[in-house]
Amino acid sequence: MEPYRKFSSRMIPLPQENVDTDQIIPARFLKTTEKTGLGKVLFCDWRFDESGNPKPDFALNRPEMAGASILLAGHNFGCGSSREHAPWALTDFGFRALISTTFADIFRNNSLKNGLLPIVVEKAVHAKLFQMVKEDPGVEVTVDLESQALLLPGGESVPFPIDPYSKKCLLQGLDDLGYLLSFSAKIAEHEKNAL
Repeated sequence: MEPYRKFSSRMIPLPQENVDTDQIIPARFLKTTEKTGLGKVLFCDWRFDESGNPKPDFALNRPEMAGASILLAGHNFGCGSSREHAPWALTDFGFRALISTTFADIFRNNSLKNGLLPIVVEKAVHAKLFQMVKEDPGVEVTVDLESQALLLPGGESVPFPIDPYSKKCLLQGLDDLGYLLSFSAKIAEHEKNAL
């Protein structure tokens, strides 16, 4: 994983509530264990018609949203069955952060382990963000993981929670295995001294 850095982006609004992992990536695409290539089937049943043509009114297909790396999602995003393919598809599409009022626990943990930052905000802030995007689709916010803040235009700073371990791993670009391997020298030294 790449180390997580402060970045600014537009937000793609997806106000639907209770979006489950089968809507994020339908089960028929779960036959792979590769993390790449899944972005093209992200929200497949919502993004494309029966002939495979993009639906122009779907948020991810709108030209003014191209290149945005923040998904502004409805309440309880990522519910349903556990599938790591969901954050894989989101990151492969180009998302680096998700904003919602709540995320399903397993989805949240899978996202963090795959370099995707789920940001929880209060309902009033959530509504404000949707209104901002409605008024100006080009509006940008800044994600500052180190400060644990979402920076809005005009200077408003919205704090967000994250556990220290996940924050450290994201900032250092480490998954769980990478974190453990970062202690290889200390482990080897301990084994050497213990014998």
